[in-house]
Amino acid sequence: MNYISVRLYRKIIDHAINEGVSPNYFHNLPTPIEAVDNLKAVPAEHFFELHEKIEKELGPGFSVRVGQQMKLDDYGVLGLSWKTCSWAGEIFERSERYFKLLSNTYLFKIEKISNISRVYLNRVAHRRGVELSNQATLSATVVVLQAMTESDIAPVEVSFTHGLLQNIDDYTLAFKCPILFNQSKNYIAYKTENLEMRTAKADKSINRFLNERVEEETKGIKLSSNKIIFDIENLIKDALPSGIPGIDQIGGLMGLSRRTLTRRLAENGLTFRDLIKKTQEEVSRDLLINSTRSIAEIAFETGFSDQSAFSRAFKNWTNISPAEYRRTK
Repeated sequence: MNYISVRLYRKIIDHAINEGVSPNYFHNLPTPIEAVDNLKAVPAEHFFELHEKIEKELGPGFSVRVGQQMKLDDYGVLGLSWKTCSWAGEIFERSERYFKLLSNTYLFKIEKISNISRVYLNRVAHRRGVELSNQATLSATVVVLQAMTESDIAPVEVSFTHGLLQNIDDYTLAFKCPILFNQSKNYIAYKTENLEMRTAKADKSINRFLNERVEEETKGIKLSSNKIIFDIENLIKDALPSGIPGIDQIGGLMGLSRRTLTRRLAENGLTFRDLIKKTQEEVSRDLLINSTRSIAEIAFETGFSDQSAFSRAFKNWTNISPAEYRRTK
């Protein structure tokens, strides 16, 4: 069975209550309102049923409105990983990895057509609640990308498989671009250059690293090896939710060539591969001890393609499984 984060389930209920629906309306759900505080996830079908139930009370448009209220923190571990993306479109790569690893509920695919990139949401609407959830997802995409880039980045076109509604004011307000209905695919389209835009977090990190390099060059100073290692480890940690980064990717973020970065690591008796493994192990140990995240979520955050691969690697590092490590600490 596929599952959805309870954070999103709760967010939808709270917003419906804010729009005037009585809390009592949610007591008879398969996952009732009084149960959500003790859960991490709800069955996807319960999530879709919630969308359908709210639409009966508030009419079409609620899903688009609630999408506009989404914050990065509402997406739990996935939202935390979005905060460390280097470019805007990276959120779709991380989302695909995350859902493939944990639930396979969403599947994003980016298609570049000239200077436009279409981001397809390949989730078949086997019931009305899936259609409504798709609306919320594409609506939330707009505000999430704006938050990540700290810009007014906006789509150029949005496409839905469902039919045209009598009133599309909520759609117009949310997307501010041409909206197509009765189409074969659900997608949101952006200028490719916008999806390749550096995120606000990445811009700040890059500027800091480049300023340090300039200072190093102009003043004839040499930053300590420990400082370089610390910076590289942080960049690797940020990149891991998208998969294991390459040395050229990390070097590019630091304004260093592959040769220079390799030399700096060698000065500390390390290779880039050593640092990847060291960072993966440190992050996984910390999350196992100091968080309640599932083993699958920790596998995602440390760059592994599946939970079993992570468990094998962790056992090689520590001689015990992740679950055993968590129990003994």
